[in-house]
Amino acid sequence: MKAVVMAGGFGTRIQPLTHSRPKPMLPIVNRPMMEHTMMMLKDLGISEFIVLLYFKPEIIQNYFGDGSAFGIKITYVVPDDDYGTAGAVKLASEYIGDENFIVISGDLVTDFDFQKIFDFHAQKGAKLSIGLTSVENPLQFGVVIANKENVIEKFLEKPSWGEVFSDTINTGIYIIEPEILDFIPRGENFDFAKNLFPSLMSKSIPLMGCNLEGYWRDVGNPESYREVYDDILNGRVGFKFGGFVKHYPDGVLYSEEAYEFDHSIKIVGNVVLGKNVKIKDGTKLSNVVIGDNVSIGAACNIANTVIWSDVKIKKNVKLDNSVICNDNVIEKNVTAKAGVILSEGCEVGELASFEQDVTIWPDKKIEPASIISHNIVWGSRYKNSIFQNGTVSGKSNVELSCEMATKLAEAFAAQLPVGSKVVVGRDYNKSSRMLKRAFLGGLLSAGVNVLDLKNTPPAVLRYTIANSGKIAGGAHFKQSIFNPTESEITLFNDEAIRIDSNSAKNIEKAFFTEKFRRVDFSRIGEIKESMHHHECHNYKSAVESRIDQNIIKCSAFKVAVDLMHGSTADIFPNILNDIGVENIILNAYHDEHKLSNFTALKKRSEENISKIVSTLDYNMGVMIYPNAQSISLVTDDGEVLDMVKGLLAVLHLLDMYSSKTKKKVFLPTWAPDIISFKNLEIQRGKYANFKAAQLREYALIATVDGNFAFSDFGVYRDAMFASLRIMEMLSCSHLKLSEISKMIAHFYYKQAKIACTQSLKGKMMRKFLEDAKGKRSSSEDGVKIWENDTDWILMIPDQYDDHLNLYIQASNEASGEALLESYTQKIKNYAGEKE
Repeated sequence: MKAVVMAGGFGTRIQPLTHSRPKPMLPIVNRPMMEHTMMMLKDLGISEFIVLLYFKPEIIQNYFGDGSAFGIKITYVVPDDDYGTAGAVKLASEYIGDENFIVISGDLVTDFDFQKIFDFHAQKGAKLSIGLTSVENPLQFGVVIANKENVIEKFLEKPSWGEVFSDTINTGIYIIEPEILDFIPRGENFDFAKNLFPSLMSKSIPLMGCNLEGYWRDVGNPESYREVYDDILNGRVGFKFGGFVKHYPDGVLYSEEAYEFDHSIKIVGNVVLGKNVKIKDGTKLSNVVIGDNVSIGAACNIANTVIWSDVKIKKNVKLDNSVICNDNVIEKNVTAKAGVILSEGCEVGELASFEQDVTIWPDKKIEPASIISHNIVWGSRYKNSIFQNGTVSGKSNVELSCEMATKLAEAFAAQLPVGSKVVVGRDYNKSSRMLKRAFLGGLLSAGVNVLDLKNTPPAVLRYTIANSGKIAGGAHFKQSIFNPTESEITLFNDEAIRIDSNSAKNIEKAFFTEKFRRVDFSRIGEIKESMHHHECHNYKSAVESRIDQNIIKCSAFKVAVDLMHGSTADIFPNILNDIGVENIILNAYHDEHKLSNFTALKKRSEENISKIVSTLDYNMGVMIYPNAQSISLVTDDGEVLDMVKGLLAVLHLLDMYSSKTKKKVFLPTWAPDIISFKNLEIQRGKYANFKAAQLREYALIATVDGNFAFSDFGVYRDAMFASLRIMEMLSCSHLKLSEISKMIAHFYYKQAKIACTQSLKGKMMRKFLEDAKGKRSSSEDGVKIWENDTDWILMIPDQYDDHLNLYIQASNEASGEALLESYTQKIKNYAGEKE
């Protein structure tokens, strides 16, 4: 028998514990919860596991590997979309084989005797057996009734109390014969309880219910996570503590390595310690689980608490009923007697007091002597900065709540005169709509008028700002394309450029001090709503007037465009048709499910557009990302150009397009420079705090991630105009895009991230500058070191997150990999050096 483990959920209800890891990887007594379940099955003889992933799959894959370290074999399946519980299992059918198999969730804690359901399934000769159990509150589960022969007669998913007909629920543990897979459609969203079970029952295929006795808990929220620990430590779960065992007068210590502590340290109840735990004199631990690399100061009193890894707790700290996640520092004399959930990366100043049970979200700094009586979801992140390059991002409806959006709008409006006008727009996402509406209230209360363009691409919004002398700024709301649980709010100045660092600091100061302007009721702002027809028409007319339509028509240009379910669908197809470009448009509609997994969407789009372009002999293909700013290019022979090659192809086209007069181009410091261009004057630098007049000096402002701004139209990123300009330049060149691709010589270019704490970033800059002595180098943006004329490495500490950004260019793979390996080791050595 094989086991199929469902491990793909987002863990939304249990945030912020799942901020940086999927729910199945939450530690239960210092091991991921799914590991406990898998090892229970291994003990019964199951050695082959198929793990279904979706959210943050790499974390599970990196931990378990191929399973050999755990004495098992693991095959991973990562769906390209949300196919439901049964649909996901169908995708794994080729690995299941022709034997029955068990399906189990990776995010539950149980001490069930699985052998019982195996034996039950065999004795009944069942096609599908469902593990059942009784619970006190069945509202969050599927309620089940089975007859005396154990045949299930009735299901009801997540009933209300008025609908509850039983306290027996579906545990999500199934034994399934392989022929049942034939009843599950491939490539469709299909759920076990909602779709498969009713379908089988309608076909008179009996579903058998096996009553399982023991402990079972679906760890669905932070409170249930704490309750699991309470149950384990108080003996309500048949849980085996491994490692060394040492008995104390009032308790038992279980540990992964042998410890000898001072006699003044008290152990009460069950206490579990990981590796490299340091505890100072006079500390009392009562029913506590502690992970690896944790230090606890003298005279602490910690009870009913779980502490993850890499935590520092100073002396005289009192904690009860708490969850302390990894990488936290708690200074001396901190008290949390009523409980606290402290997410990762926080610093709690000395004498801070948590007055009631609260949740502190990641990367917060609690000032000394603070009294905390409410949840801290949004707060300081390294010098109180909430903006990243003019954008505020965060978990939708959690970090970016309506309250947060309203306060941000009030802080933004406080920088503008009463009676100013601001343009706002959004994408299709319902979180964007919600946040935008909350934002509008904040603007109106400060006496700022609003032009609401509703669902509109950022390019149209920015064109509207840039070409009206009466607009003071703008805001655009969108879903993050890389993390569907996050939203982004971007603010623009009166030149349609993202707000600069000074403006961001002023807004942040007003935000945190809550120095807002509340006008008299007679001066409250007004909203003018627009379905953006007028604004889109103006934008469309301007685009068409700046593009040489004749050259495109004369070349009989044919293009395939994948709009990737973004907001350009309402305008870009019309522009192409007006210009006379033969086109095929893909994915010109909103699809929330596909946008929830951008990696899968991108892969599928690349495959489809490549086939279309090459099969139909089109000139090129363009993928316009959902953010309406980035593009990927596809050559006439179907090659999907990576972002680096795409940039170089555009530079080649511009070089040929500029044969009569040299043109200036601005690129970031990390852009490749191994290829030179005769007619381009390329400047590389730090893109920050520019004025529109400065940007207009450049014909092109580009990045290395598919963003292009052609300044004769606008100084901001615009995927639609950039696509048309590339078509125009390609038509003028009388070359195929595949020919230009072949002109680009192969070389090595790579971007990498190396973990580095905030406190070490200054040291890394200093060490890199020391390493650069005697070599050609630059410190304009980070530290750039040349090894020779072509090979260089650039290190830029990330402004907001705990890592270093490395960019490497080399003439060949061997040189590039050697350079990366050399400096990765240097960084590791620098971090370990004592000053």
